[in-house]
Amino acid sequence: METTTTIMGIVILIIVAIPVYFSARSSAASKSRILNIKKRFNPNHPEDFDLTESINNKTLTIDQKNNKFILMNFNPNQQESTYVDLNTIASSKLIPTTDAGSDTIIKIDFEFQEKETSKKILIPFYDFDDDRIKQISVYQNHQFAKKWLKIIQDSISR
Repeated sequence: METTTTIMGIVILIIVAIPVYFSARSSAASKSRILNIKKRFNPNHPEDFDLTESINNKTLTIDQKNNKFILMNFNPNQQESTYVDLNTIASSKLIPTTDAGSDTIIKIDFEFQEKETSKKILIPFYDFDDDRIKQISVYQNHQFAKKWLKIIQDSISR
């Protein structure tokens, strides 16, 4: 009886430990990637990016003191990071693109307008074609983008 209980305990421990291990390993790798990108744009003080949040393979970070913003896209189809110096930006807004025949959002972009040249910078945030969960994810991404738009606009207005 004791041997059976011990074997069952070990099997349960293995079943629980393996996913926890891989989750921790993935989290550490993700944090390392984010830190490396922060270092690329601010080599001396990557910790200045004081607010960082992630959703669905996207990470947004902002240095509120120096008005610097980075959008990191870790989507398997298109991995990129975009840096914006908010000191050179006059305004920002979200540009949702809907499907022709419905209200379904198929794309969300951040649009920044430069102060000096009035040039518009478009940064893709959400694309329906790259989304695995589709309808559930679009709402979450849209709400997240709205939250970050307010954070960005607050930094621009300072």
